[in-house]
Amino acid sequence: FITGYAVMAGAAERLVLGYDSFGNICGRKNTPVKGAPLSGQDMTNKKYVFFLNSCSLEMQSLKISSVSLCVSSCPQEQLNSLEDLQSFARNNGSCLCVYNLNVSSYTLNPKAAELCPALPVPPSKSFPLFNRCVPQNPECYSKYASVLISTVNKMDVFHRILSGILAGRDTVIGLSFLALAFSFMLVLAFRFIRTLLVHTLIALVVFGLLFVSGVLWWLYYDYRNDPSTELETEKENVKFLLGYAVFSTIVTVVLLSLLFVLRKRLQFTVQLFRIVGKIIGRIPFLLFQPLWTFLILIVFWLFWVAVLLSLGTAGTAQTTSGGQVEYRALSGISYMAWYHFIGLIWTSEFILACQQMTIAGAVVTCYFNRNKNNPPPHPVLSSISVLFCYHLGTAVKGSFLIAILRIPRIVLFYLYNILKQKESACAKCLFKCCFCWFWCQESCLRYFNQHAYTTTAINGTNFCTSAKDAVFILAKNSAKLASISCFGDFILFLGKVFVVCFTVFGGLMAFNYHRELQAWVVPLLLVGFFAYLMSHSCLSVFEVTADAMFLCFAIDMETNDGSEEKPYFVDQELLTFVSQSNKLTEGQKQRSTRPFQDNEDGTELQPMV
Repeated sequence: FITGYAVMAGAAERLVLGYDSFGNICGRKNTPVKGAPLSGQDMTNKKYVFFLNSCSLEMQSLKISSVSLCVSSCPQEQLNSLEDLQSFARNNGSCLCVYNLNVSSYTLNPKAAELCPALPVPPSKSFPLFNRCVPQNPECYSKYASVLISTVNKMDVFHRILSGILAGRDTVIGLSFLALAFSFMLVLAFRFIRTLLVHTLIALVVFGLLFVSGVLWWLYYDYRNDPSTELETEKENVKFLLGYAVFSTIVTVVLLSLLFVLRKRLQFTVQLFRIVGKIIGRIPFLLFQPLWTFLILIVFWLFWVAVLLSLGTAGTAQTTSGGQVEYRALSGISYMAWYHFIGLIWTSEFILACQQMTIAGAVVTCYFNRNKNNPPPHPVLSSISVLFCYHLGTAVKGSFLIAILRIPRIVLFYLYNILKQKESACAKCLFKCCFCWFWCQESCLRYFNQHAYTTTAINGTNFCTSAKDAVFILAKNSAKLASISCFGDFILFLGKVFVVCFTVFGGLMAFNYHRELQAWVVPLLLVGFFAYLMSHSCLSVFEVTADAMFLCFAIDMETNDGSEEKPYFVDQELLTFVSQSNKLTEGQKQRSTRPFQDNEDGTELQPMV
């Protein structure tokens, strides 16, 4: 319903290309509007908007009062008379008078003064963002800029965000492909991982975090101290940059602290990824799974953005006096945009859940195979077939729960921005705590969902039963499994941070050169979101494989005893790795409790002198 309504009622080209006073969108072929005789013209070669009174613009109800036309080029020199207008039209093919006035009649028609621009016409240049002819005369430029600034500042946030996305659409697409390249580089690196590679990754992540944090703080101070900051979009850029800088600094401090605490388990992580790499090597085409997921996500995101743009420009054409056309915005569009945004979260999570179930099903098939030298044929295709035939509901429920937990976070973020203006310190602190709580709940739910998908692949049960069984198994074997997979998941998370950091850095460098009238911080946030989803999609092959492998191991230990009647499915290398890791964990616990045990044996504690 949302899609059909948006496509029928919206016209995203109006936001991108601009339109004249008669209902024609510049740069494309138009359809006629009833009651507007000058509408429905072919403007394919007329890409720029030209105002007849560019030196005396006024704004009324968010509309510029001057008549606007679509022209093929802007006048580069000042035009002082109707003869100059006629000569410019004949030499450049760009007519600056109303369309129904023939070029040969510029100097003959008595109404030419009303249908042509006010004289003298100042020299102008095409503005690169909104395709407007901007006058270069200082006095006219000052008046033009003040009206345009006032217009942009009074637009609602929704339309300003859309303008920013459209302005940087090429950059966003390029950065998305850059994130994809980084993600596949990490996939190949983890597939053939060695100790030196882990150290290199950690060094790059630390450098990236410190560098991006420094660049964000530098840009914040640069924008804050810029005296030319007048637009509301530029002021929002400053606020968002401060938020990004603070968040990046906190993440840097937390990750550096975790790296220092977990540094001793580095060698076991290398062994873990070596075992996971062997399992992935036994499953043909498993590493290509993120590629199909990425293509599906790209198609969905392009579709989602197209619908969003149509929603943002949804309106009805109404004819006014003089045959001119105005587009009246429809009520309730902002609520439909929020609904559309929830659909983005749910559908993206559903696509990722399908990938996780496919990988988990393939790993389960290969793990519970007695003959390790003769793996089952086409485990990935078999897993996809089982998913679409029996377990789509499980993926829908798991992704829906994550989307449900994200909605309160979005609402809290919206309320926090409102309270931030009222300077309510207690309320802001409360909202921050609630926001962090929902984030922790989402992270825990994502972890248990992943194991529920694996349990579904093993037992073939529904989502609720699988989730209950997964919680029971994890609770019973948490001491054995948590310490093993903890640092491996952390290294994978560092890989995702690496992709996001360097993609956002590329975005900062690209967007920083286009400050004019752009809410580029919001597209940068989208770039970071897309980069994280792509890196998560690619690296989740290792994450899901490792988690599925350990869950299969736990179930194997529960149901079999290693006897001839019930032999284990696990291979010797994995069994040895788990045993060594558990011995290391137990040794650390014994060392940490040894002083208390010595005291219990009767050792006398001497007072300090």
